[in-house]
Parts: sequence; C-alpha cells; structure tokens
Amino acid sequence: MQNEPISSFYDEEDSFRDHIATVDEKGKRKWIFPKMTKGTYTRARNYLAWVLIALLFIGPFLRYDGQPFMLFNVLERHFILFGIVFMPQDFHLFVLAMITFVLFIVLFTVIWGRLFCGWICPQTIFMEMVFRKIEYWIEGDGPQQRKLSSAPWNMEKTTKRTIKYALFYLISFLIGNTFLAYTIGSDAVLKIIQEPVSNHIAGFSAMLLFSGIFFFVFAYLREQVCTAICPYGRLQGVLLDANSIVVAYDHVRGEPRTKLAREVKTGGDCIDCKQCLYVCPTGIDIRNGTQLECTNCTACIDACDDIMIKINRPKGLIRYDSHNGILSGSKKIWTNRVKAYSLLLVLLLSVLGFLLGTRGDVELTVMRTPGMLFQETPDGQISNLYNFQLANKTNKPIQIKMITKTKGATIKMIGAMNLLPEAEVSKGSFFIYLPKDKLDDTKTEVNITIMQGKKILTSMNTNFMGPITFK
Repeated sequence: MQNEPISSFYDEEDSFRDHIATVDEKGKRKWIFPKMTKGTYTRARNYLAWVLIALLFIGPFLRYDGQPFMLFNVLERHFILFGIVFMPQDFHLFVLAMITFVLFIVLFTVIWGRLFCGWICPQTIFMEMVFRKIEYWIEGDGPQQRKLSSAPWNMEKTTKRTIKYALFYLISFLIGNTFLAYTIGSDAVLKIIQEPVSNHIAGFSAMLLFSGIFFFVFAYLREQVCTAICPYGRLQGVLLDANSIVVAYDHVRGEPRTKLAREVKTGGDCIDCKQCLYVCPTGIDIRNGTQLECTNCTACIDACDDIMIKINRPKGLIRYDSHNGILSGSKKIWTNRVKAYSLLLVLLLSVLGFLLGTRGDVELTVMRTPGMLFQETPDGQISNLYNFQLANKTNKPIQIKMITKTKGATIKMIGAMNLLPEAEVSKGSFFIYLPKDKLDDTKTEVNITIMQGKKILTSMNTNFMGPITFK
C-alpha cells in the first residue's frame, strides 16, 4: 500500500466528490454539529481571532489627521485606506490594487492552499470563534447539540434556542453596525443611534438590514457560505498543485486503516476513530484528500494529534504538507510557477507604489465648455470659456490660486474659488484671454497651474481655440 500512487488510493472510493457533506441523497440540508477541539492550532487560532475581532471593532473609531483611518463609502464614492483618501479620480489605482490583491491571493493559495479561510476570513472567525462557542456554552458539545436538535420542542429546547438566537442577533447587530460604520463612518452611526429614528429612516433601515443579513448568515447559512457560496473554494481546483501546502492526511503512513490492536501493531497508524470527521465544521473526511469544502481550519490536526498521543504514536498523521511532501518526504515551495507569480506581483507592487508615491494632493480636470466658440474682445484679445474640476485628495482644506504660465495669457474666474474643501470635488468655470498675436494656429496650448502659496500643486496644458492666423 505504501508504494501505491495517491491516485490509486483516492480512486478506490471517490463518491464523496459527487456531493457535498451538508446535503443528503434527497437534496435536503444536513446540519453539522462538530465536536469541540483543543490543541496547539486551536489555541493559536483563538489568539489570532481575538486580535482580529478587536481590530475589526475598533477600526471605525480610529482617526488619522481628524479623518477615519478606514472608510468604504460606496454610495458617495469616498474611500479612505490607512488614512489615504481615494476618490473617483483614483479609480485606476483601485483597479490596479484589486488586480494586485487577486494575484497575491493566487500566489498565497498556490503556496499555502486555503490557509486564509481557516485563519483570517471573517466568516470563519465569527462562525467558529464566536457563534460556535456560544452554541457550545448553551447547548453543549456536538453530540448534545445533535440530540437537542432531534428532540421535540419542550421547555428546555425552547429556552436554549431562545437564548442562543437572542445572543446571535445581539452579536449580529454589533457586527452589522460595525460594518455600517466602515461604510458611512462611526460618527454617522452614533448619530443614528442617539437621535430619534424618524430623523434617520434610511440609516436605521440599513442598520436593521445589515444586522438581519449577518444573523441569517451565522444562524442559518453557516458553513454553506464556505461550501456553496464563496467561489474561493472552487478556485482551489485550478490554483493548487502537488507542491501546495494544505491540511493533508498522510495516507502513506496511515493506510491501511485498522482498529487499535492491544498487542501487535498491524496496518497503518490510522485507527479509523473518525475524530477528524467529527470535529470538521464542514462535515468532510480529510482522509479522502483535498476537497473544496476544506477551509484548512486545522481542527482535524488537533483531534488526530490528541489521538496519536493517547495511543503512543507520532503526531502529524494529519498535518500541513503537500502531496509531493507526503509521497517523498520533502517540500518544494519555490517552484517555477511560484517564481513567475512572485515576479509579476513584485512588478505590480512596484507600479502601484510608484503611482501612489507620485499621486498629487490635488487633481485638475479642464475641458472647454461644449458648444461655446471663442470670443474676440474690443482690445484684440481672444477668450475661451472652460469648465474645470478640482479634487482635493487630502483630509484638510487647501487654499489655492489658479494661474497660467503661458506668456501673454490671463485667467479670469467666474465666481470665487479660493478654498478647496477636504476630500471633495469642486467645480467651476473660467475664461482664458490670449492676445491675438500670440496664437500659433487655430489651436494653441495654454498652461493652467494650481498654486498653494508658492507651491505648485498640479499643472496641465489645454487647447485654446482661435481664428486662423497667417504669419
């Protein structure tokens, strides 16, 4: 058995690939009641989860230079990342950042599989480290939960379910308000909470909607988000290869499975205790190999290690390893595929870093007013009317002045435009006057510069229309 290739081992009985563990043969939902786990990985995930949850809840209240440290206001197209304001004019940066992030996820998955899902994903963290622990506290371990679920509706079941769902909704309400604070800002959320509901119908409705969505996800959908909704699990089929490090069962060492012998060890180290199956939050048997439902949560590793210690056998029957690592005993991470992805990622990060580093505080857009022709004044000057937009990409108002460095040209503003409000786009119009003898042709380039005191914030050239001149 130890010399058989992995394909022959998994092909013996691969019906598990024809369905997911949370649906029965009739297509009905099978509820998962995983047992509690303890161990090195579980403790590490607990510590990391509490840190990430704390950061999530305090994130909307963090301020940098008087503005939110993180804000994702999609409705008003106002984004702040790590204190840096991004506006619609920065859409190209957003697209490049998303491409870079996707490539990072691809590279990370090629090397470490679905590690993100088990350790960092908010869905897993809240489901396993918050809501699941509430269930353990109220309804008991997995077998007790299953027994309670199949029991008739008596006083005990009604009381426990009422308390559980009340706590679920309370936490969902907190999560919903936190995500709403990331969308509209913590000040706006606090205002909705403190003032009468009639003053904030839309905001209060959004608050209830967010809370309801999270309650539905964590009380009903649960692991279905990972197995049937999230596309990341399905991407594993094209991203993982034989060198990817995943939560894997060492079939070379574990097979053939045998019951625990008291005197003489026969077969592999796996005693078919099924503890890895009982603790899995998505209901799979990791011994069947890598599956799209596996979130690499490591519960099966801790459960198996605990059994191995009890029967005096080495830990690591289930561990972080690659397909080739199990077969040959050596891992190879720095493959040609990883090198290519890494090089491309470095290039994208370099371009993104350069664009962010050279990104100005103010962005100017100028267009000649549509439908307007040039005008000739009595003193022999030609005028053109322009519309402009000035985007202030900082958290502070900026005192500005618009000038031109084109010899002989002058700018006359229509209305006052001296102060740019913080993180806003200001619009206006202005005339450019140019003596007729300064025209090169029907189109002459004219400079427009935005000044803050003696500092040049931004500068651009635009076309100036005039009559045909003959020199």
